[in-house]
Amino acid sequence: MKHVPYIGSGPYCYANSFAMMLGGDAPSTAVIEFATSSPFGMQLVGGALPFFGPYGWTPEAGFDTALDAMGWTSTVTKGGSTEDALARLGSALAEGPVWVGPVEMGNLRHQPDMHGPIGVDHYVVVLAVDDGWVRMHDPQGYPFASLPLDDFLIAWRADTIDYGESYTMRTRFRRVREVREDDVIRASLPAAIRWLSMEHAWHVPEGTVGNGEAAERLGSMIGAGCSDDVRGHLIHFAVRVGARRLADAATCLARIGGADAAEIAFEQALLIGSLQYPLTIGRDAEAAAFLRRLAPTYPRVLSALQDISAHAESRLRR
Repeated sequence: MKHVPYIGSGPYCYANSFAMMLGGDAPSTAVIEFATSSPFGMQLVGGALPFFGPYGWTPEAGFDTALDAMGWTSTVTKGGSTEDALARLGSALAEGPVWVGPVEMGNLRHQPDMHGPIGVDHYVVVLAVDDGWVRMHDPQGYPFASLPLDDFLIAWRADTIDYGESYTMRTRFRRVREVREDDVIRASLPAAIRWLSMEHAWHVPEGTVGNGEAAERLGSMIGAGCSDDVRGHLIHFAVRVGARRLADAATCLARIGGADAAEIAFEQALLIGSLQYPLTIGRDAEAAAFLRRLAPTYPRVLSALQDISAHAESRLRR
C-alpha cells in the first residue's frame, strides 16, 4: 500500500493551536506534531491506560523543544489564584490571542455531551473575554466558540488533569530565527530518539510500561475482554491520534530521505489505524493480533532513526 498523507479532522488540539498562534509563518501541523516527539513510542500508563505516544511523555514535555526546533519562543505563565490568572489573561489579550491549556475538556460545555470533568486534556486559543463570556477558537471543531467565564475558569483550573498546573497559558510568541520545515524535522530527531529510547521520561506513574511491552500487554488485556472505559478511550481518541501522528511522522521522515524509518512509521500507522474497526464492533481478538504485530516495530524504528541521525552528523563533520 502506498503511503498517502492524511488530511482531515482529528484530535490535534495543541498542534492546531500552535499553528493558529504562529500564523502565516507556522510550519504544517504535521511538522509541529513531529517536533513534539509525540509519534515516537507507546505507553500503558499505570499498566492500564494506553496512549500511542512516548513512554513518560505528556504534551507539555515536548512543547519547548518543539518551539526551539521551529525557531520560536514564547512566555509561559501558570498557577496562582483564579483572580490572578484572570488578570494575566486580560493583560495578555490586550496584545493578541492567547494559547491556553491544558484545560479539562469535560467542562467545555459548548461541546455537545460535555457536562462535567472526564479527565481529558485540551488546548484552545482564547480570543477575547467580554461581558462574562470567553470567546475562543477551539480546534476540536468549534471556531469562535463562546463559553461563560465561570465555566471556562473551571475548565482552565484543570485539577482533574493528571499533569501540568492550573491556569497555564503561553503568550508573546516570537520568531527568533527562520527554519525550513525539513530542518525542523532534522533538528527534532535527537529528541525523538531519546523518547523512543525511553530515556527521557517526564511523567511516569507506577506500573507504566512502554513500547513493545506496552503493546504486548495491551493486546493481552484486550484479548481477555476489553473494558468499556478502555474501549471508549481507544476508539474515540487514542487510535485516531496515534495513527495520525505516525502517518505524519512517515511523511516527515520521507521528506528528509529517511526511507527506512518512514516505511516503519507507515507500518505502525497502518497497524494502529487497523484497530479502529475491530475495537468498535467488539472483535477484540483481531485487535489483540494487530497489537502483537505492533510490538516488534519499536526497536526497528529506533534503529532507523539512529541511522538517520548518524548520517546527518557525519555530513556535518565533512
